[in-house]
Amino acid sequence: MAAAALASVARALRPWGCLPGNWQFQIRGTHQRAALLSFWELVPMRAEPLRKKKKVDPKRDQAAKDRLKKRIRRLEKASQELIPIEDFITPVKFLDKARQRPPVELSFEEMEKRALLLKKWSLYKQQEHKREKDAIQSLLEAQQDALQELRLISLELHEAAIKRDPSLLPFEREGPHYTPPVPNYKPLEGKYNDITKVYTQVESKR
Repeated sequence: MAAAALASVARALRPWGCLPGNWQFQIRGTHQRAALLSFWELVPMRAEPLRKKKKVDPKRDQAAKDRLKKRIRRLEKASQELIPIEDFITPVKFLDKARQRPPVELSFEEMEKRALLLKKWSLYKQQEHKREKDAIQSLLEAQQDALQELRLISLELHEAAIKRDPSLLPFEREGPHYTPPVPNYKPLEGKYNDITKVYTQVESKR
């Protein structure tokens, strides 16, 4: 039904020159016609005229290729320049022998004093480690005794006591520093001086 209605509308909107028996008055359809259902009309082909090819002088083209080949050969013959690693190079100002610090010669009394101080420090750290170890062991034994007594009283409380506590992690601790912190110090963010050196390959002219 819809196809028949569409065909009748198309027949009514067809140009008069396209009707049968009127071929002598046929008008050529163009893209300027505004018929909505004129599907039989062909859209004209839109194309750009061919551009004229630029004439290239074969001698100039061959000369440019020869220059490029000559430059490539010159680069291949030149020795490769290595980029120096500044971290492995000692600055000249540090090679001055006048700036060398002479070794400090300690007296016999000072050496004995330092050796005795080192022994006392070692003994102190050993005793401190033993005290911490004994304290941890006693706490673990008390914890196990408390869990056993709690299990006899209530299994639910025992299960809740041995459940993992997520609030204990992550563990954060700030250790001793080599230098004391500077009060009210605000570090710079995003500001730096780029002193990276850029090296370029220099062509050797022969």
